[in-house]
Amino acid sequence: MANGFWAHAQANPDRLALVDPDGAEWTAGELSAASNRLVHGLRAAGLGTGDVFAAILPNCAEYIVAYMAAAQAGMYLVPVNNHLVGPEIAWILADSEAKVLIGHERFADTIVAAADEARVPAAARFAVGAVPGFRAFAELSEGQSAEPPTERSVGVTMNYTSGTTGRPRGVRRPLSGGSPEEARYGGTLLIYGVKPYDDNVHLVGSPLYHTAVLQHAQQSLHIGHAVVLMDKWRPEEMLRLIDRYRVTTTHMVPTQFHRLLQLPEEVRAKYDVSSLRHAVHGAAPCPEHVKRAMIEWWGPCVEEYYAASEGGGTFCSAQEWLDRPGTVGKAWPISEIGIFDDDGNRLPAGEVGTVYMLMRAGTFTYHHDDEKTRKGRIGDWFTVGDVGLLDEDGYLYLRDRKIDMIISGGQNIYPAEIEGALLRHPAVGDAAVFGIPHEDWGEEVKAVVEANEGFAAGPALAEELLEFCAGQVAGYKRPRSVEFVETMPRDPNGKLQKRRLRDPYWEGRERAV
Repeated sequence: MANGFWAHAQANPDRLALVDPDGAEWTAGELSAASNRLVHGLRAAGLGTGDVFAAILPNCAEYIVAYMAAAQAGMYLVPVNNHLVGPEIAWILADSEAKVLIGHERFADTIVAAADEARVPAAARFAVGAVPGFRAFAELSEGQSAEPPTERSVGVTMNYTSGTTGRPRGVRRPLSGGSPEEARYGGTLLIYGVKPYDDNVHLVGSPLYHTAVLQHAQQSLHIGHAVVLMDKWRPEEMLRLIDRYRVTTTHMVPTQFHRLLQLPEEVRAKYDVSSLRHAVHGAAPCPEHVKRAMIEWWGPCVEEYYAASEGGGTFCSAQEWLDRPGTVGKAWPISEIGIFDDDGNRLPAGEVGTVYMLMRAGTFTYHHDDEKTRKGRIGDWFTVGDVGLLDEDGYLYLRDRKIDMIISGGQNIYPAEIEGALLRHPAVGDAAVFGIPHEDWGEEVKAVVEANEGFAAGPALAEELLEFCAGQVAGYKRPRSVEFVETMPRDPNGKLQKRRLRDPYWEGRERAV
């Protein structure tokens, strides 16, 4: 069996490999040739093994070509969140030491400002579309050979994680130096039970700059699957694409589930989703009632993982979750999960503490930040700050991120539970719960809600939601007040940017957490 995308493309060059958001279809041979040309172009621009280039792109074929080039040229690709502003992007460009920047005309003003601030040379700026001061992306490949480059070796992505405080840091893994054909492809998809080289089709509905989204897409290509890209996710459009391309696998986040379930029944019934085999979700907690509703609709294909850009993770099938509601599953075969207290002691089953992960193969550092690399570690174990427990059978249950935990009157309160309760109310389209200062209790519970269409946000609805919570959660967990926002500050991956809501209340004050 051919190992890796390039070998499979050589064996089956006419196979459908990629569908661009505009519907353009790429064969495996065309995608392979484009990635080969880009490798030659990057080398002509002065990049060699171990060098870095950055991409600030929407979901598009050029993004996949850029990844495939890095992956066979022994280079680091830095996928940059295109929602960041100029100074934030400039920091990543400078910190990563990117030698080439590939941007898109959709973000022209931002990337020009970022490139100027980071002092990216004019000759190293390329753009898909027209951007002042940037050369056309096509110039990197023009006149270059479509033949495979010499001295090929495995390259990887270096994703920047924001964490909870300070500047984002790149998760940098050492390069193996091995042949791309000798790399272990399929990764987590094989752990989930996805089969290689059959009729699988993978749908990308979230931004490729997100670690898991790009990993699932590239792993799909490497094990012989076609990949269909969405530019901007819309619930009915997702159903249409699943039906049109007989999609079998996809990566999702809980907010997408919630919005799919809000579609009218007649809209949901228009599309055949029976082809789905693995609709894997992660990135944020999924309320129990939402998960049950999706399993009732889509069946046992609704699966869950818990992981981090740094590595490690768990997996949970639909049946495992139904047997153990709330779990995010057991550790991957290549990973281990442990629960530790604040003194670094490993805790027994059933006790709540900080979740640590261990990868049995491979390691990472935070680029240019030895202190951060050391800080989140206990030996070879690392944490991203989540809180949870393991049961006797090794199933992980998350409580929340430690930074989001509320301490009120000495009680530890986990917002995800309360957010899930609020989302049961038909008026609630999205919800965020966090702690705000209280003179006696230390913190009190605050809820911020995005109201569904057809419901009037205001004092009457706030009172109704407070009363609703009284029947859902214990008294000490209930929100003391509810405010409304027009749009909840989530990034396109579904991650709630809770700090933007919480921090104004704590200005000039110190939280216990």
